[in-house]
Amino acid sequence: MTPCSPSSTALRAADLRRELSPAERARAFHLWRYWARPEQLPPRGEWRTWLILAGRGWGKSRTGAEWVRSIVASGKARRVALVARTAADVRDVLIEGESGILACCPDSERPTWEPSKRRLTWPSGAIATTYSAEEPDQLRGPQHDAAWCDELAAWRYPDAWDQLQMGLRLGSDPRVCVTTTPRPTPLVRALAASATTAITRGRTADNASNLAPGVVAALTARYGSTRLGRQELDGEILDDAPGALWRLAQFDASRVDSAPAMRRVVVAIDPAVTAHEGSDETGVIVAGVGLDGRAYVLEDLSGTYPAEQWARRAVEAYRRHKADRIVAEVNNGGDLVASVLRTVDPACHVVSVRASRGKALRAEPVAALYEQGRVSHVGLLARLEDQCAGWDPATDTSSPDRLDALVWALTDLVVDRPIAPLQARPMLVRSQGRAW
Repeated sequence: MTPCSPSSTALRAADLRRELSPAERARAFHLWRYWARPEQLPPRGEWRTWLILAGRGWGKSRTGAEWVRSIVASGKARRVALVARTAADVRDVLIEGESGILACCPDSERPTWEPSKRRLTWPSGAIATTYSAEEPDQLRGPQHDAAWCDELAAWRYPDAWDQLQMGLRLGSDPRVCVTTTPRPTPLVRALAASATTAITRGRTADNASNLAPGVVAALTARYGSTRLGRQELDGEILDDAPGALWRLAQFDASRVDSAPAMRRVVVAIDPAVTAHEGSDETGVIVAGVGLDGRAYVLEDLSGTYPAEQWARRAVEAYRRHKADRIVAEVNNGGDLVASVLRTVDPACHVVSVRASRGKALRAEPVAALYEQGRVSHVGLLARLEDQCAGWDPATDTSSPDRLDALVWALTDLVVDRPIAPLQARPMLVRSQGRAW
């Protein structure tokens, strides 16, 4: 691992801020080496990967965009790959975001953005092509001499990283900048341990002067003492909680890229009571049992939504997966939960469930399925897996929404319905387009 050595020119940023008027600051926006904090400038020395592990709001996007701008302007890169978790993330963060490449480049350097071709073209002729980590095969074949990878720890298919590495074969010194909120995935751990990786670490508080007043204080007050805060704000790579029922290694050991044909599929919901800032999330998990008898967690659609929005997302998943039912916890919403779902689709099959036992008692049989190797996650479901591995039922009094929805889904699919083995030549009956 190569240590990071910041450039001394960045130390002049504080003096520049004091000396310039607001109008002059706006004109000086593109003088990155003056505005950047020392740790936001490329490390010196020999490295192949610059791994930036930092909390949200640290300035990761601006740092990555400015690094791309600098290597293109200096002529060190002519073919750049821009890779993010999804195609929308590439467009909305890396290209068109407030700290994206288009915003960082002055008029004389600004590239032409052709969304239909997934391409940025600079006046110098240098080209950057965008890729989604959800489609690793996009990176099979193209060659590059540099790459910027965003939120690597949340990539659903880490195979996209391998495909990118095989194409980094142009120029004399191909390099990659990785900007990500950390998570203990095998890929992140391997990169952090590599002798060719230079690591920069940072906290949200490091960039407090550039964030809205009070934001850091509010986030710290709510999340400062939690595992989520240590990961998302302080940029720490966390291991499993000591008393957690799940282990991250279990997810990695049984992960698959795609699921087989399904016998049954359910959409499970753990609805939140409110949907304002600071509310709990609504857990929305899609899971099924395959013809091979294994359980598969297909999607995690959880988030902070008003009722009509989580209902719409759940019904869309119900239709997309041709699910058999929507399993909804009604402890907090009662009959209203099913009513909201049927407002979106009167024909959807809703089954209401009510928690009569504690979370740990309900979760233990499902955690046992993972321990027995009977459940596979399709791709990386980072937020769900973090919540499972970080929840210690003996000490954590929080409401693990994604975990709750997962427990309801697998309880309905497996715990309450033991799976009978298929015969060698089963007779299949078609129902709603699926084999039973």
